[in-house]
Amino acid sequence: MDGWDVPEAELPGTVTRRLASLLGKAAGREKAEERGVNVETREGQADLVVENLGEGILSLAMNRPGAMNALDGRAVSGLKDAFRDCASDRGVKVVLLTGKGKAFVAGADLSQLAGFGPKEAAAFSRQGYELFEIVESLPQPVVAVINGFALGGGLELAMACDFRLAGAGVQVGLPEVLLGIIPGFGGTQRLKSLVGLARARDLIFSGRRVGADEALAWGLVDRVFPAEQLWEESVSFARELATKSASALEQAKRVLNGTRGVTLEEGLRVENEAFSRCFEHPDSKEGMRAFLEKRRPEYGKA
Repeated sequence: MDGWDVPEAELPGTVTRRLASLLGKAAGREKAEERGVNVETREGQADLVVENLGEGILSLAMNRPGAMNALDGRAVSGLKDAFRDCASDRGVKVVLLTGKGKAFVAGADLSQLAGFGPKEAAAFSRQGYELFEIVESLPQPVVAVINGFALGGGLELAMACDFRLAGAGVQVGLPEVLLGIIPGFGGTQRLKSLVGLARARDLIFSGRRVGADEALAWGLVDRVFPAEQLWEESVSFARELATKSASALEQAKRVLNGTRGVTLEEGLRVENEAFSRCFEHPDSKEGMRAFLEKRRPEYGKA
């Protein structure tokens, strides 16, 4: 299976100060500056490449290709910081999350995991829970662009995103049982919610990988594109999302993610509250006015 690197963005933009500090020093910085992207660096931190693609779209790319973008404590902390900054930057409308090289994220870093005892394992697991809770509670939609292996913690990270777009030929799975452990970043719960108990049991008990087409048939990924078209199609998908009302998307995401496992009565209560909040925002007036006037709405102008 051939991997590919995320292409350089063609549109200039300004990366927020804290996000820009996550960029590395070398070629990535030079190329970004050539395109007019303002870049700052944090000493020693090059594990995450952040690019503003314009039109409210931000790209976060895991950049540990030598380690197949495996998640260690530092990588998890870097992602937490990046997503927290996205949450506070209303100029960001959609986040694309991907990986450099042949992997999206190929799991947790076993060189770190192998030295854990029960206490360290529990603490690391909680780090993952915190990261994925940030992703799920982010006001903006997060799109996982699965360009290569998404295994273990990598698939768990993708499942916390709102959408999963995959390249043809990629493989996904939760192979932890083959290492004598189980998924520890919420995989048992999110996989069951996405594909049902029987298929979750199949994937977790066997530790096997499934291809993009099978994952699509299961509902584990949302779209599959030819590998060479994946990035272009993903950016196009994000741009279409970015035309929607950010307020409405935030409320819809809050209701969908915040009502899993609750009673119908409680879910309807949360929906009713979110529905009424929409009418506090100018986007509701603009959307309905645009429909009646037979024109495209211009959200975020008020």
